[in-house]
Formats: sequence, C-alpha cells, structure tokens
Amino acid sequence: MSLWVRFKRAIKALFGKAVESIEDPKLILEQNIRELNEQVPKMNEHIASVKATVTLLEKELEKYQREYNELIARVKAALSQNREDLAEQYALRVEKLKQNIAQTQTELEAARRAYEKALEVKKLFMRERERKIQEARAALQQYERAKWQAKIADAFEQFEVGGIDQTHDEMVRRLQEKAAQYEARLEIAMDSVDTSRLKVEEEMERIQAKESLSRLKAELGLSSESTPPPPPQQQANPGKSPLL
Repeated sequence: MSLWVRFKRAIKALFGKAVESIEDPKLILEQNIRELNEQVPKMNEHIASVKATVTLLEKELEKYQREYNELIARVKAALSQNREDLAEQYALRVEKLKQNIAQTQTELEAARRAYEKALEVKKLFMRERERKIQEARAALQQYERAKWQAKIADAFEQFEVGGIDQTHDEMVRRLQEKAAQYEARLEIAMDSVDTSRLKVEEEMERIQAKESLSRLKAELGLSSESTPPPPPQQQANPGKSPLL
C-alpha cells in the first residue's frame, strides 16, 4: 500500500464523523452504480483500439510477406538470366524487408498479448462490477424497507395507548406462552429427527461391520458355514503356492 493511500485513510479516519454527517450513503451508492456502468463503454473502446492495432499489424505483415515472395521470385529470375547485378539489388531489398517483417512480428505479438490481457481485465472487471452492483442494490433495497418500517413506527407512535392496559399484559403473556410452546415443539421435533437419524446410521454401521467381519472370516478360512474360494493366483497357476 502506497504512503499516499495510507495518508488518505488516516485523514478519513480522523474526520470520519464529519464526513458521515455530510455524505448520503444512498446517493453515493447510486453514483457508484452509475460510474461502474459508465466504465464499461470506455473499456470496450480501449479493447477495440487494441484489437484494431492487432488487425493493422496483421495486414501489414501480410503485405510484407507478399513483397518478400515477389522479391524472392525476382532474385531467382535474375539468377536464371545470369543477371547478378539485378539479383544483388533484389537481395538488398530482401534484407531490408526481413528487418521490417521481424519488427512487425514483434509488434504484432506484443499487440496480441495486450489484447488478451485487456480481455482478461474486462472479464475480471465485469465480475467485480456485477458483485458490487448487486451488493449496492441489496443495500439500497434494505434501506428503502427500513424507511418504510420507520414510517410505520412513526404512525404507531402517534396512537394513544391509554385504555388498553387492562388487556395488554394478558395478551402479551398469552403470546409469550404460545411462542414458548411452539419453540419447545420445534426443539423436540428437531431432537427427534436427529436422534432417529443417528440411530439409523449406527444400525447401518453395525450391519456393515457384521458383513465385513463375515467376509473377512470367509477369506481367512475361519467360517464353518462356508469354504473360502481358492486364491486367484492358485487358480491361474496351480503349480505355484499362493503368496500371503
């Protein structure tokens, strides 16, 4: 973390209360959503520019390659006519063209890497953008619900509570008793489900243990009810003794 970032955070911590009194979280979140959406066209424009550079370099490389093939053909034709002077001129142009091709190839590779990197950055940005927007919208929805609840609370606070004290405590007590009964029933039901599941699992483990022991006895020749099958090696090679 840079020193400037740490300094800004320290200043914000010192004057946090003052900032909170001025900032409106709702307006700031809405502005953040707009800014995140506005960055998408800018990023697309940047990626398109990089892609255009790749396309231009590819076309330039194709042009150089065509020129190279034409010069090679001219060199061969000149040599076939014993025109060494013309072949030397063409050979010099070939050398210069090779340099241009090598430089263009280097630039094209760099542009392609930049384009791939730009696509990766966009992918990460879009994922983070979606997460932040969803988070902000959820916070805004929660804020709106809280405002609605506050309005209802204000409305109820305006009603008079006198004259209902005779039944208020009794009704509260009854509701509390019912709530306690429902909670007790839920706990009993949950305990019953968990106990039944545990018993089933324990029974299955006992059955599996018995089956495993029976198979092991059969393999070791300890079972009186069944004769263990001969080992696979003994069946395949009767003349060899089985390995333990």
